[in-house]
Amino acid sequence: MTAQRTAPEKMGEADVIDLLLAQHAMIRDLFDEVEQAPAAQRGEAFTRLVRLLAVHETAEEEIVHPYSRVRIDGGDGVVEDRLTEENNSKQLLMEMDQAGPDAPDFAEKLAVLRAAVETHARSEERYEFTALRGHTTVAERRTLAVGVKAAEAMAPTHPHPGTESAIKNVLIGTPVAMMDRARDVIRQAMGKKP
Repeated sequence: MTAQRTAPEKMGEADVIDLLLAQHAMIRDLFDEVEQAPAAQRGEAFTRLVRLLAVHETAEEEIVHPYSRVRIDGGDGVVEDRLTEENNSKQLLMEMDQAGPDAPDFAEKLAVLRAAVETHARSEERYEFTALRGHTTVAERRTLAVGVKAAEAMAPTHPHPGTESAIKNVLIGTPVAMMDRARDVIRQAMGKKP
């Protein structure tokens, strides 16, 4: 198993870019976990991956992409390219979620999903995050991190005893339902109407 990032480490990030980079690393770790999990534990690991991907992409769509559109040169084009990548991954993720981790082609689809997600992450890091860091202040990036942290708190990346509570209830159902609930939490944290 790969070493997992601890909650204090991920929640300690005050800069939205650093926080998103840490989430990218957590997503890679979760892909490793799903790939290496015994069949009996693969479903639980995959659920954690789905939750983090849903929350992460929703946070980017609600917080980072709108800011990038207006703050970086060619922001609309950069964001549209990222949204196209995200939508392709979401489609595959929904198919995999519906079929479940016991589907005969799960491993092959997981490899395709991982390649797409990692390519998308590298593109974000290169074309969006670098430019955004150069065109924003530390204070702006800290403010943007508030909504991402609120969403991140919804998606635990490893099992916690007693999570049969609010967090589990908020993040059940399809990836789309998870994204909708994450969107509401983000908007509330950022002081926007849901």
